[in-house]
Amino acid sequence: MKIFGIDPGSDRTGYGCVETDGSRHRIVLSGAIATPALATFPEKLLRIHARLSVLIAECRPDCVAIENLFHAVNVRSALKLGHARGVAMLAAVEAGLPIVEYTPAEIKRAVVGYGRAEKHQVQQMVKLILGLPEPPSPHDAADALAVAICHAHSAALHRVAAAATAGGRGRSATSWRHYRPARS
Repeated sequence: MKIFGIDPGSDRTGYGCVETDGSRHRIVLSGAIATPALATFPEKLLRIHARLSVLIAECRPDCVAIENLFHAVNVRSALKLGHARGVAMLAAVEAGLPIVEYTPAEIKRAVVGYGRAEKHQVQQMVKLILGLPEPPSPHDAADALAVAICHAHSAALHRVAAAATAGGRGRSATSWRHYRPARS
């Protein structure tokens, strides 16, 4: 499965594509789309959309995972981030791909194990998980790879749960309190 992760931003949008078999992950590409400081906001959105459309077409992923807006410092920042998310989602929809969304805390928890991890901790864990010689840079690229890894882990959990349900159990355990071993 190939997952294209996006960390939206109006000044810099991170992207990263990861290929996974469910347990091992391999980086396909990563980077950031920087927008010119003097460009108008609509021009920045157009650049983000156009570049993401090209990258998605080149990678041909199975799905797109995007960081969900959780909170922003102020309303103006939230609105700009929402616009950047919108054009990123539009690029994925135009490519006919399913979109999944994760909050920053979900992403950090899936990659680092702690929902309030710092940026450098996310970069280091992405480096370790993908077996990279250096942490991905800029941090927007590392964040986008973390979004893709988060979905890879989530998709793997869903496959395990589906396999347990298909095994005749009727329903999968949702926590250790509900786990009942299969009887032979």
